[in-house]
Amino acid sequence: MKVCVVGTGYVGLTTGVSLAFLGHDVTCVDLDENKVQTLRAGRSPIYEPHMESLLGEAAERLTFTTDYSEGVPGAEVVFIAVQTPSLPDGNPDLRYLSSAAETVGQHISGEGEFTVVVNKSTVPIGSSNWVDSILREAFERSHGRRADGEFTVASNPEFLREGVAIFDSLYPDRIVVGSDNPRGLDVLHRLYRAVLNQTFTPPTFLPRPGEVGAVPMVSTDLASAELIKYAANAFLATKISFINEVGRLAGKVGADITQVARGIGLDARIGPRFLEPGVGWGGSCFGKDTAALITTAEEYHHDMPIVRAAREVNAQQRSVVVDQLLSELRILKGRKIGLLGLAFKPDTDDLRDSPSVDIARKLISRGARVTLHDPVASDRFRAQHPDLAGQLADSIDEVFDDADAVVLVTKWDQYLDLDWGKFTGIMRKPVLLDGRHCLDAARLERLGYRYLTTAG
Repeated sequence: MKVCVVGTGYVGLTTGVSLAFLGHDVTCVDLDENKVQTLRAGRSPIYEPHMESLLGEAAERLTFTTDYSEGVPGAEVVFIAVQTPSLPDGNPDLRYLSSAAETVGQHISGEGEFTVVVNKSTVPIGSSNWVDSILREAFERSHGRRADGEFTVASNPEFLREGVAIFDSLYPDRIVVGSDNPRGLDVLHRLYRAVLNQTFTPPTFLPRPGEVGAVPMVSTDLASAELIKYAANAFLATKISFINEVGRLAGKVGADITQVARGIGLDARIGPRFLEPGVGWGGSCFGKDTAALITTAEEYHHDMPIVRAAREVNAQQRSVVVDQLLSELRILKGRKIGLLGLAFKPDTDDLRDSPSVDIARKLISRGARVTLHDPVASDRFRAQHPDLAGQLADSIDEVFDDADAVVLVTKWDQYLDLDWGKFTGIMRKPVLLDGRHCLDAARLERLGYRYLTTAG
């Protein structure tokens, strides 16, 4: 099929490259000329495992351009995958979506072809109807006549996890599509057939897991598809906040929160995933989507206290790190604190709503001298947070040198595999706060560390 993807961020690029690998002819449109040139050279502008390998495998069926006219006319499916960042009031900023929809509407050929325009961006409930109206107005202005069955709008929310986005595209738990047009649902079913039936030949660098079988496709109305995305992320965010709230109690009563999490996670009704205590969630989805869900509910005079509580607990969790260090060191002014990890999670360079950045700013506001390190995200950090660029360390040794405490914030394998014993001698105080509850406490204490977690 001929496919156009508008936007080459994490979602758009992963979607476009994966569909091209599956055999579709894909044109990716992005207004950022530098990004397009990078992609044309076979390089990925984002850090995502296997992305450049898949770019190479799918190169013959991939085109990157800044010109909508090269991608939209004649496309059977047009994905809109532009950013929808949060506004101060919690609502998503839809100006990029509006602009993209208007330009797509202008370029739909209207020559007897049928195009499914897919909202891939995470958008408020009802946005598909809004996008449809923008498309129609733009189409009618461009063509001088009324739109009459040339296109339909569908919702196809993404459930990609950064760091394993390619895996999630090829071997998803489910594919959700919403449309009020049966023809639109049929087009998307054909588009995803190879994934649904798992009939494609897997890439050598990412083989199909043995347990993966046929993938379920949830076909529903537009509003339900949009709410599924928000509800899923709100539930996962709540699950993380729940275990962190229990973790604080565990620290007070002398319980081991990792064992508590294991004990409840073995219950099949609960499951172990997202029961990982630590510094809380970050990234582009949970914070933005929970805020949007709350503001959407407010429009209908409905409160969502559970989702509000999940957000409040997560915000407090970053202050817990500061409070733990204050309790241990007594004074933070002038203390050197090292933070290991800047990206909000491993295997990505995404800094959006990064716990590490928030913690660093809280420590600096209290007078601490902060040193930062990340194996991948440093360049992006310099560009996005130039005021903190001077705190970046060139090496891990620099983080530990003369430090009063070091905090593990991001669970990078490079940090888990460190020779921890060599650092106690160069620290002023061998205090280590494990912000992800993932290190061997007994071993570190034998090495001479004062070992702390967010649970005490």
